[in-house]
Amino acid sequence: MLQSLRIRNLALLEEVALDFEEGFTAVTGETGAGKSILLGALSLLAGERADKTIIRQGAAACEAEAALFFTDSRKIDAVLAGLDLPPCEDGVLILKRSLPRDKAPKITVNGSLATLSVLQQLGEHWVDFHGPSEPRRLLKESCQLELLDLFGRAGGALEAYQAGYRSWRELIAEKERISSEARLAPDQIAFLENQLAQIDALDLTAEAIEALERDFARMSRAQELIELAQALAAGLTGDEGVQGRVAALLREARQLEGIDAASKPLADRLASAAVELNDLGAEFSALSQQLQFDPDHAEQLTERMNTWLELKRKHGGELGAVLAARDEMRRRLEVQGNLEGTLAKLEKQISDAHRAAKKEAAALRTLREKAAKELAKVAAKGIAQLGFQKADFSVRVVPLPELGPTGDCGAEFLFSPNVGEAPLPLNRVASSGELARVMLALKTVLADLDEVPLLVFDEVDANVGGEIGRVVGEKMAGIAKNHQVLCVTHLPQVAAQATCHLVVTKDQSKDRAVVRIEPIQASRKARVAELARMLGDSKARSALAHAEELLGK
Repeated sequence: MLQSLRIRNLALLEEVALDFEEGFTAVTGETGAGKSILLGALSLLAGERADKTIIRQGAAACEAEAALFFTDSRKIDAVLAGLDLPPCEDGVLILKRSLPRDKAPKITVNGSLATLSVLQQLGEHWVDFHGPSEPRRLLKESCQLELLDLFGRAGGALEAYQAGYRSWRELIAEKERISSEARLAPDQIAFLENQLAQIDALDLTAEAIEALERDFARMSRAQELIELAQALAAGLTGDEGVQGRVAALLREARQLEGIDAASKPLADRLASAAVELNDLGAEFSALSQQLQFDPDHAEQLTERMNTWLELKRKHGGELGAVLAARDEMRRRLEVQGNLEGTLAKLEKQISDAHRAAKKEAAALRTLREKAAKELAKVAAKGIAQLGFQKADFSVRVVPLPELGPTGDCGAEFLFSPNVGEAPLPLNRVASSGELARVMLALKTVLADLDEVPLLVFDEVDANVGGEIGRVVGEKMAGIAKNHQVLCVTHLPQVAAQATCHLVVTKDQSKDRAVVRIEPIQASRKARVAELARMLGDSKARSALAHAEELLGK
C-alpha cells in the first residue's frame, strides 16, 4: 500500500507531504483545482514519461517521492533482485524521481540509482490506473478478451498456447525463407565450398587461434628474438660470460672452505648457482636454435595467419562470428543439396506444431466459454445495481477463421439497456454514460483478481449521479476491502463513503496561483462543508443537512 507521498514544485503545487491509510481515499475539489497533480505525481513514480513543462515556474526542479509498504515483500524483492536493486527494508519500497530544469533527471529506488524503465517495471507491481478513457477501451475487442481472460484466470493457458503459436509461426517463416531463396548457381556453391575449406583448414578453437597468433608474432620478430637469445647465452656461458667469472669465484670459495669449514654451505650455494647459470645459458642457446624457423613452416604459418585475418575481416572480427558464418554456409549447402527433403521435413514440423497449437487453443476456448457464462451473470448483477434494472448483458465467444496470437476465438460483449431489445455489441448501443457504468461493474467484478495493491480511479463516476452515485461509492468501498483505493470524484455520494478524504484547493488571491492538498477526514465539520460544496452550496442549510445525512453517524 501507499504509505506516504511527498511532492515538490509540480505544476502549481509548491510542496506537500501526505500520509495514506488502508481502504478507500476520496480526492475532491473544484474543477480545475489541481486534482490531477496528485495523480501526476503517482504517474511519475510509476514511470510515465514527462517533460519539463510540469516544473513549477521559478523552481529549479520538481520531485516526487513515495514510500510503499508490502505486508509480504518477497515478490517485489524478487523483482528488485532481478533489476540489481536493494531489497525492501522492513517491507518498505522507497521511490524517488527528480526532474531538474537544467540537469539530467534522477531516479532512485531504495536509495540506488535507477532508470525510467525500472520505474515502469516496478509500477506494474504496485499501482493500476483507471482513468476517464477506460470506458472507451471497452469498445475494443482486444480489451474485452483481456477482461474475459482475467476473470477466467486463463493466463497460464494463454501463455501455453502462445508459446506453441510462436513455434508454429517461426517454422512457417523458416519454410518461406528457404523457399524464397534462389537455388545457388554452381559458382556460388563452389565459392561456399572454398570458403568452408579455408575455415576447416584452421583449427577453430580459442586455444588454437591463440597459439597461431603467438607463433606468428614470434616468427615475425624471429631475428630480433634470435639475437636476444644468443646474446643472453653468450653473456652467461660465452668466453666473456658470467659463467667464467663464477667459476673463478667458486675456486676461491673452495679455498675459503679449506681454511674455514664453516663456509662450506656458502661454497655449495655458489656451486649450485654456477650449475643454474650454465643450464640457463644452454637453454637460451637452444631457444635461439628453435627460433630458426624452417622456410616451409614459416610460409605455412604466414598462409594460415593470412587466412585467419581474412576470415575475421569478412565475418565480424572475432572467433564467434567466424564460427557462425561457417555454420550458416554449411546450412545453405545442406539445404541446396536436399532442398526438397528440407522443405518436406519443415512441412511435417509445421503440421505437428499447428496440431499442437490447435489443441492448446481448444483448451483455452473451453476456459473462455465457461468464464463467459459466469462473467455475464455476475456483471449483469452489477450493471443492474448501477441503474439498469432491465438491462441484458452477455459475453459471446466468437470463433476465428484461423489461429491468431490470442487463440482460435475472440470475445464480444453484448448489451441491451432496455427491456425487449435484443443485446447488441457495445459499440452499437452504449452511450458514454452506459459504457462508464458497464466498465465500473466489470472493474468491481475483476478487482479481487487484481494483485496490484493500489488502484487509482480518476473520475470513473463521470456521467452518473443521484442514487447511482451512492452505488458507485459502495462499489469503491467494496473494492477497498481487498485493495487500497484512491478515487478522484465529483460525486458527494461517492466521497461520503471514503474512510479518508483529501481536498484539493487552488488559491489565486495573491500574485500567483497555489494548489494545496489537505486531509480532512479528522474533521467532520470540514467534510460536511466539502460535501455540501459538492452538492451545490457549502453554506446552504439544505446542502449541509444532506451532507450530514450522507456521512451518517
